[in-house]
Amino acid sequence: MQFFELKTNRANWIWTTIFILVAFAFALALRTIWVLEFQGHDQNIWNAALMINTNDGYYFAEGARDILAKVHQNGDLSPIDNPLSLVTAWLAVVLPVSFETLILWMPAVFGSLIVIPMVLIGRALGQTTLGFVAALLASIANSYYNRTMVGYYDTDMLTIVLPLISIYAIILAVQTQKRRFLPLITLFFALSQWWYPQSYSLNTAILVMTLAYTVVFERKNRYFYQISLFVIIGILTLPLWVKGITALAVLALFYAKPTLKSSLFWGLFGVVLLVHFSTGGIEPIVNQLKSYVVGGSVSTGEGLYFYDVVATVREAGSIPFEVFAQRISGHTITFVLACMGYVGALIAYRPLLLTLPLVGLGFIAMNSGLRFTIYAVPAMAIGFAYLVMLSTRGIALIPLRYGVIALLTTAALYPNYLHIREYMTPSVFVKQEVSLLNQLGEMSNSEDYVVTWWDFGYPIRYYSDVKTLVDGGKHTGDVNYPVSFALTQPQNYSAYMGRLAVEYTQKSFENNKSAIVEHMLKDFNVSTIDDMMVGIDLNTKVLPKSTRNVYFYLPLRMMEIFPTVALFSTLDIHNPNNKINPPFFYSSDGAQDMGKSIELGNGISLLKDKNMISIQGQEIPIKSFYEVGYGEDKKVRVNEQSISSSGMSVVYMASYGKFLVMDDFYFNSSYIQMFVFENYDKKLFEPVILDPLAKVYKLKV
Repeated sequence: MQFFELKTNRANWIWTTIFILVAFAFALALRTIWVLEFQGHDQNIWNAALMINTNDGYYFAEGARDILAKVHQNGDLSPIDNPLSLVTAWLAVVLPVSFETLILWMPAVFGSLIVIPMVLIGRALGQTTLGFVAALLASIANSYYNRTMVGYYDTDMLTIVLPLISIYAIILAVQTQKRRFLPLITLFFALSQWWYPQSYSLNTAILVMTLAYTVVFERKNRYFYQISLFVIIGILTLPLWVKGITALAVLALFYAKPTLKSSLFWGLFGVVLLVHFSTGGIEPIVNQLKSYVVGGSVSTGEGLYFYDVVATVREAGSIPFEVFAQRISGHTITFVLACMGYVGALIAYRPLLLTLPLVGLGFIAMNSGLRFTIYAVPAMAIGFAYLVMLSTRGIALIPLRYGVIALLTTAALYPNYLHIREYMTPSVFVKQEVSLLNQLGEMSNSEDYVVTWWDFGYPIRYYSDVKTLVDGGKHTGDVNYPVSFALTQPQNYSAYMGRLAVEYTQKSFENNKSAIVEHMLKDFNVSTIDDMMVGIDLNTKVLPKSTRNVYFYLPLRMMEIFPTVALFSTLDIHNPNNKINPPFFYSSDGAQDMGKSIELGNGISLLKDKNMISIQGQEIPIKSFYEVGYGEDKKVRVNEQSISSSGMSVVYMASYGKFLVMDDFYFNSSYIQMFVFENYDKKLFEPVILDPLAKVYKLKV
């Protein structure tokens, strides 16, 4: 089905270029809204630039920093070989901007490149205007914008762009059937997989779709099998240069032997397919599915069970349909229309069937989490654009037709624009927190460790240049267990575990034995961590020799996730079916004094006249009430009122306007005692930074 076109399907690249430039400018311009909102906020600025707004970004920034410095330490987990870090380091050398400015703007510039394959796919189908409309919508759709906005320095900036370019290369080859386009297929698939290795599953799905397309529609045309061959070469788990040379060699063979015998061709096809399965095959796909399907407690293979981090990740949970639709198209109505249009587009333009893997991956978000919605954005944008073009084809007056197209496109873009106006994600840390991390970096060295939760691992490594036990990529249940234990147990256990975890972790880099909990139990000849702790005393000298300094970083930000932190060590690691009653902790920032009670939210209230806590209608005695705040000398002041011999403890953090309700488990934890009360064991810890936003203690054992 053909619509009216401004001759863009007849080698007229002028309109194609104009469409791409306009769409790119549009996508980039809307991303500056976030900058205009935050550039006047001093707390979000460091080194004269706005700070990035994603934790993971500091991982890649660390790698780029170390590449530029040409220095890193064994076991520091710095991603010096990561493509994003490599590209960033190269750009930092050639561009006249600061490093902070570079990582701030890279996602917006690279992410806006999505308009190029969108417009080019339209052009390849003879419908450049359709591609332009789709490019506008896809470039700012909610989920795509969220992961490519200014400051979202992550691999997401190209994880959709590169697969789309790969699909464009296939569609171009399908439409033209010219051999010279075949190496482009290998190139783009290879770049996609190099940039984001997790795209292996998606690339394999596109390969399967390409083969299916060939068998159903072009099974007698060898050229289409050649397309699949070059896709396979592109996704081989081999170095880029090997794939490049292989693709060029095969192309040369096809040019030299245009009538290559079927037996030789299929023999070549079989060899490449054999290499594919021998270097990876479906194993990476199975492993990736397991990481998102398996939840709860998982075994390490050593007979011990730990809590799976995926169960705590919001992005990995099911989402309502309305949220799902809005993430993909900006509005439920737009999404429904896009789905209808997409079906029509598949019928009108068969090559678009190659986008089905994107849709399939995006649609599993309904059950597997909102992070996947980004994949369906381009295909649904094409679907909506097709419907717009189809519904206006009967308008004979060209200016009027394009006016209606502009009106309908604007209507679809507007909800996404509103989302951009409202989606004001702040920087990961504020200026004062970064200043504290810089202080920590000045008093420590790059071989020292910081014990803290994995959410803060990457920023700490970047700003303080130290090592961490866990981070945004290293946070499986077995490595989280000792950190969770150290943060939630009383200070003696916390100190011992801190030293053990650091020394065993460092040793693991030397002997390639990563199961540190199992090795601890084995070395101490005990079956449980509690038994091991009972046997430790400062005078027995059973702790491993200290080889480096260890710091505990205890931020205010951890308060909101402290129950999640505790999940990873409040379980029976020998028997996952042994359900342990979870300890109780509740934090409230929005308390309301109602006279006889203080309402803390979520069905929890303090009954003043009874000295009781009501939790979902169940009344529990208040054991002790603490008011904690900072005096004029910026030192912590604690007023304690003992009320009962049992029950819950209530802490009012006056300087923060925050109420805490907790049982003895949480009250006696190292985090609560050392952060809230600044109460520390002088034999075990030494305070080095005491700030309302974060407390840092140096381990003395």
